[in-house]
Amino acid sequence: MSHALALSAAPRRIEAETPADAQSVEALIMAAFGPGRFAKTAERLREGSRPVAGFVARQDGRVISSVRLWPVTVGVTHALFLGPIAVDKAVRSEGLGAELVQACVRLARETGVGGVLLVGDRPYFERFGFLPAPEAVLPGPADPKRVLWLATGVETVSGPVRIG
Repeated sequence: MSHALALSAAPRRIEAETPADAQSVEALIMAAFGPGRFAKTAERLREGSRPVAGFVARQDGRVISSVRLWPVTVGVTHALFLGPIAVDKAVRSEGLGAELVQACVRLARETGVGGVLLVGDRPYFERFGFLPAPEAVLPGPADPKRVLWLATGVETVSGPVRIG
């Protein structure tokens, strides 16, 4: 039996990330994005900050997917910054990324923030309700077509995106 088959055989569910997961999550992110992730503008919003929440899926006790939400403001709007989403290559295309995004959206609605901001692929994230946020100004270069907003309290946002 191949490793991929063994991984997909057991049921999984999305759970809150715990402090004990931190090392596994970092290893998963590094495997998915490599050291180039540190050069990305999105990383500027995570430096010196602590996630508000994170979600993981486990398989046989091992973290196989993760996502984190970070506190930001967009202009005057309190929001959450989603990312990165990382899924073990053996279980990609099984819907775990979508389940992680849905968990983030639920949490954002429960916490009463203005919405969720991310830098990502519009065709993928539109199905969750994300729309372009051309007036959100990230702290570095970012393709404005990839800056997306999901309103959970504030329909549109504008201004600089800052930690906190």
